[in-house]
Amino acid sequence: MQRALVCCLLLAACTADVDVIVPESQGGPDKTAMALSANEHTAYSYFVNKGLTPVQAAGIVGNLMQESSVVPTAVEYGGGPGRGIAQWSAGGRWDSSSGDNMTSYANQHGVSRTSLTAQLDFIWFELENFPGYGLGRLESATTVTSAVTAFQNDYELCGACAQTRRIQYANQVLAAWGSSSTNDPPPSADSTCYSATLDRDMPANACVQSAADGNWYQCANGSWIDRYSDPDPCNGEYPL
Repeated sequence: MQRALVCCLLLAACTADVDVIVPESQGGPDKTAMALSANEHTAYSYFVNKGLTPVQAAGIVGNLMQESSVVPTAVEYGGGPGRGIAQWSAGGRWDSSSGDNMTSYANQHGVSRTSLTAQLDFIWFELENFPGYGLGRLESATTVTSAVTAFQNDYELCGACAQTRRIQYANQVLAAWGSSSTNDPPPSADSTCYSATLDRDMPANACVQSAADGNWYQCANGSWIDRYSDPDPCNGEYPL
C-alpha cells in the first residue's frame, strides 16, 4: 500500500484523550515502507518557509502525520470531534472557540476550511497569536525529539500521544527533505489518491464510494475530498 490519503479518513483526535490513528488506507501505524505524500511535503515546505529549521518543521509534520496523515478532510475515528490535519475538535477549535477556530478563520479569509493551505495558515496563526501553543518552545528545539514533544504537548494537547510514532514520522520527513530545497514540487505521482476500498491508486477526479462510511469522495490534488465540494466532473464513478 502506498498512500495515507484516504477515502473514509478514520483518524485520531488531537484534543481527545486517545490518539490512535487508523486511516482506511493504512491498516496500521507503520509508514516506514510507504512513500511520503504530497501533503506532507507541502506542510514541511510551508513551515520551513515560515522560518523554522528543518528539524522543527519535521517535528510539526511528524505530529500531523500521526494525527491525520496530513489529510485536510480527516474526521476522527468513530465519529469523534477531531477534524482536519491537526484534528481540532468540533465544538472547540474547529468551529466554536471564540477568536480561535478553524471555521471562523476560513470564513474571514474567504477560503474553504478543508483547504490544506488554509489549515496550515491556521496552525501558524495559532502559533503566532497564542503563546500557550508553544511556538517559543518549538523554536528552541534542536532535535527531532524535542521538536515533536514541543508541538505534541503544547499544540496538539493529546493524551495517549503515541510519541514514538510521531518521532519516527518526523525522522522520515527530515530524511526525505531536510537537505533539499523546500520549493521543489512533490512527485507528480502524488496527484493520484490511494483507495483502500478498491485497493489501488486512483487518478485525479476519480469518484469512489467508501466502503467504510458509504459516502462519496473525489480525488483532488492528491487528497480525497467530499464529492460534492468539488465542481470538477468525476473521472469515473466507483460505487460499492
